[in-house]
Amino acid sequence: MRTTVGIVGAGPAGLMLALLLQREGIDTVVLEARSRAHVEQRVRAGLMEQWARDLMIQIGAGARLIREGLVHDGIRLSFDGRLHAIDFRRLVGRIVTIYDQKEVVKDLIGLLLARGGRILFEAEAIGLDGLTGPAPVIRFRDGDAVRELACDVVAGCDGFHGISRASIPDGVLTVYERGYPFGWLGILSESPPPADELIYAAHDRGFALFSMRSPRLSRLYLQCAPDEDVSLWPDARIFDELEARLGGSCPLARGRVLQKSVTSMRSVVVEPMQHGRLFLAGDAAHIQPPTGAKGMNLAFADVVVLARALTAWTRTGRTDALDAYSRICLDRVWKAQRFSWFMTQLLHRFPDETAFDRRRRQADLVDLVGSPAAATALAENYSGLPLAAAALEAAAP
Repeated sequence: MRTTVGIVGAGPAGLMLALLLQREGIDTVVLEARSRAHVEQRVRAGLMEQWARDLMIQIGAGARLIREGLVHDGIRLSFDGRLHAIDFRRLVGRIVTIYDQKEVVKDLIGLLLARGGRILFEAEAIGLDGLTGPAPVIRFRDGDAVRELACDVVAGCDGFHGISRASIPDGVLTVYERGYPFGWLGILSESPPPADELIYAAHDRGFALFSMRSPRLSRLYLQCAPDEDVSLWPDARIFDELEARLGGSCPLARGRVLQKSVTSMRSVVVEPMQHGRLFLAGDAAHIQPPTGAKGMNLAFADVVVLARALTAWTRTGRTDALDAYSRICLDRVWKAQRFSWFMTQLLHRFPDETAFDRRRRQADLVDLVGSPAAATALAENYSGLPLAAAALEAAAP
């Protein structure tokens, strides 16, 4: 097989890249290790920044998003027994949208296949060869056989544990990493959410997040130990703890629990995000704690820059935009890491924190709800920094 851009991974990054390149007449093949049913049902986050929502609509994948997505004007902070609204629309003129990531994947897969794109499911990439030359090759399993996909460029969109980043030789990448001494115990509940916007709760007992997947389906999280045993948390105990951490700021409905799991927390960035003809995007290059809701949005930002750079290269032979890919993306990635860290340390109780730390965090919360400048900074970062004009010009064809 041969193509111009071989894409490893059919998550949001790989699928969006394929659609952006297809729009420019650039041939791609997407290789995905799992089945279509599996990738369309993977449980992931579901918050889209304003510009990411706009991008889905612009490429023609926004019909269900417009119809079913839950538009939020902001978020609410819960502390000291009260809810405090941070109104993004008023502060910065932007909104966010709740739309499950697996629904995003379904929409992108359906659109790409309807437009004649090629996705090979259950095709696990097992080797990347020739990355520093002009003709890299992706070796992949197809049933019992091993096949090869020859291409001009490889896009590694296969997540943190995929083969793409692991194929870069030792000594090329610098890895920046931070672990967190807690995780999130999350449930999916057949119950209406306690508010029409997300609630981030800061409490002496720990953090809690009250999100949703629909007006009748809640996604609820509790700060817990990173190795928490889910079996020790019957449904009633979870709801009791959620209510305690709301601190009486609003009532919480209880419903049948459909899913229950623990999510680990970490921050990782690799530099550079490219090696020869291999370009990393999304979780293959960076992981951030979910407190800032940046995962899918950063993945989209990466591939917008990459698609523009590849378009310029295929049309003119220029490599300057491709050479700048990592620098452009990492500028945004580190801003997102800074914001995700800010939200994480603001809202969670750390095991080694002192009374001074707790009072300082309390002062931060009071400042956010009392200072328009502080609230505006949060709104700008949470709702999505615009893709820098200079970055897009650098990557434009």
